[in-house]
Amino acid sequence: MKAIVQRVTKASVSVDGELVSEIKRGLCIFLGISKDDKIEDVNYMAQKVLSIRLFDDEDEKRWMKSVKDLSLELLCISQFTLYHTWKGNKPDFRQAMPTEDSKKLYQAFLERVKTLHKPELVKDGIFGAMMSVQVVNDGPVTVEVISPKVKQSDCKTEINQNGRQ
Repeated sequence: MKAIVQRVTKASVSVDGELVSEIKRGLCIFLGISKDDKIEDVNYMAQKVLSIRLFDDEDEKRWMKSVKDLSLELLCISQFTLYHTWKGNKPDFRQAMPTEDSKKLYQAFLERVKTLHKPELVKDGIFGAMMSVQVVNDGPVTVEVISPKVKQSDCKTEINQNGRQ
């Protein structure tokens, strides 16, 4: 799972010219779900985006406060295009999870963020819709967050004391 996280002074999302959601100061999160992602990735990402310290504290010391610390808003946008490769000059999205499965994980992510934060501060777009997203980036601050995958050592076959598998 991958997120592009932008610190914003305001952000909004519209579909077919109609405003769907808007926030003031907080984070705009573009969330991509890969074909290999699981619920563990949802839990990691929800905790991480709420915990990363992208805001100044009351003494204007940088990188000291999180969106959760300051009770700020989040605007979450599903973004399958984050999982692409290039086939010449054309993007290939085979690394992205198929729509129905990714919708379930995206909804699980939203629910987890609402559980860990204040539900009324968590907004989103319309999954699968062609959306127009307006962002006023604050800083600008834009970071990428990627959920960790299983460690290589966890996948190796155990070797016994004689050096045999």
